[in-house]
Amino acid sequence: MALVDARRGERADAQAQMNQTPLRRIAHLDMDAFFASCELLRYPQLKDQPVVIGGRRVRGFEVAPDDMADLPLAAFARLRDYEGRGVITTATYAARQFGVGSAMGMMKAAKLCPDAILLPADFERYREFSRRFKAIITDIAPVMENRGIDEVYIDFTEVPGGQREGGRALARLIQREILAYTGLTCSVGVAPNKLLAKLASEMDKPKGITVLYAQDVPERVWPLACRKLNGIGPKADARLQALGLHTLGDVANTDVFTLQARLGRSYGAWLHRACNGVDERPVEVSSEPVSMSRETTFERDLHPVRDRDTLGQVFTRLCEQVAADLQRKAYVGKTIGIKLRDDRFQTATRDATQEVYTDDATEIRRWAGQALKRAPLERPLRLLGVRVGSLLPKAQWLQEQGAHGEQVDLF
Repeated sequence: MALVDARRGERADAQAQMNQTPLRRIAHLDMDAFFASCELLRYPQLKDQPVVIGGRRVRGFEVAPDDMADLPLAAFARLRDYEGRGVITTATYAARQFGVGSAMGMMKAAKLCPDAILLPADFERYREFSRRFKAIITDIAPVMENRGIDEVYIDFTEVPGGQREGGRALARLIQREILAYTGLTCSVGVAPNKLLAKLASEMDKPKGITVLYAQDVPERVWPLACRKLNGIGPKADARLQALGLHTLGDVANTDVFTLQARLGRSYGAWLHRACNGVDERPVEVSSEPVSMSRETTFERDLHPVRDRDTLGQVFTRLCEQVAADLQRKAYVGKTIGIKLRDDRFQTATRDATQEVYTDDATEIRRWAGQALKRAPLERPLRLLGVRVGSLLPKAQWLQEQGAHGEQVDLF
């Protein structure tokens, strides 16, 4: 299949060069069993074991990171021992073979795979890995749309190498870089649009790359069940089944007016276009940041008492850096917080929302200091960070202040 895709890519590249117009190549990148994979990096002894993630990590988890790889399998909780109403966040591919999947009740999953290992979710860890793999992507292909913690759309069209083999070459590069710098694998679909790219990314999981062209739709897309298309939920699928429409091809080859009469004018029209592989949505890069932060990991652990002066200097510098970032990008914020990670790799955050927006380093330092007083400071620290959230463009804030007749007083 890869050889066929490559030949199609060569023909498409040649046609694009003749027309001097690059083909639209959109990628959908989906991390493979993301939460579970993040945990397997911490617990490599669980490789190839059925593992489910659910619930939250218990505060005060005492196992040191260096000892985690040495834990025997007998030390881990088993799904058969779970009692409660929790649901599974994700599962390894080994667990999925038993029919276990995301959003399934853990009690139900225990009947399908009682010996599965049960791990609590560590969302701080997953967010950190999410930031890492997305930074790698934007270094290579800057036009990226966030679709959640573990998936993105990427516009390959104008990226150097983005047209080679229909986008497969660039997808391979991104896969290799993510694996090298995070230890995680992903699957990538490349197609003329977002809709087809998302379908493609599911076709060869895990670690797969699937390239689709418009001419592939009848052969590769139409045989898929209707539920495979993002936008066809259980209720819509049931209505399609009742009409005798079981595959995307069945829908694509149904008269659009029939679909509109049975499913509604707008949805019916969209469904007909989508099943024929038509999607003109752009890859949208978020233009408004949610927050700005600065953090640093120390070369050696610093004690909150013995190294107080050094920590104070670092803390002040981080506040100044965040303030400079806000001023440079013309934002103000009013939620100010801190982040700590101690020598056991336990992370703590504290923040508070003030009444007045600011981009001033002194004011940020003052409020961040108040947040720091509420944080646990009993153990040596390996990381310190400062964050300003609830951002607003500075010009908009000034305009609102003027509209309300209030005195402008930027701290």
